[in-house]
Amino acid sequence: MAEIVFTKQAIQDIEDIALYVSIDSVHYASLEVKKIFKKAESLELQPSIGRIVPELKIKSVREVIEGNYRIIYRIVNKDLIHILTVYHSRRQLKPVNLRRIVKRDK
Repeated sequence: MAEIVFTKQAIQDIEDIALYVSIDSVHYASLEVKKIFKKAESLELQPSIGRIVPELKIKSVREVIEGNYRIIYRIVNKDLIHILTVYHSRRQLKPVNLRRIVKRDK
């Protein structure tokens, strides 16, 4: 079973999502955050289940989808996964920004 570690960037992303959703509903903000964490935790048993992020084409950088969000993560090794960022799927994910996040994680 792999350990899941959320980077500072991922935690900030989740906090921003919760803040934005809570403008309309604190209840739904809480549900959204719980779903994101649950989806990320599902990687403990199957880290390779996500697809390779098409913008990068790096085998160890993958993503899973939860609702409208892309949970982008790096498989560090068989025992460790870093959640790099959580990104709304409607936002354009610029490869240069993602490369910067991946580089910071090393």
